[in-house]
Amino acid sequence: MDAAAEDDAERQRNRAKLYAPPPKEARRRSAGGGRPRGGAGVDANQARQMMAQMAAEDARL
Repeated sequence: MDAAAEDDAERQRNRAKLYAPPPKEARRRSAGGGRPRGGAGVDANQARQMMAQMAAEDARL
């Protein structure tokens, strides 16, 4: 990025853009977390059952 700048003023503008805080709209969107919360996941018992089924299938092969 610095190599593409033609002068010091352009380097400073590039750095100011790079290190500027994100706009308020972007902060609101990311504040909710990365993934939706709900019943989409599996609990520990379901995970154990799936692992046992996979182990049984691997043993068959």
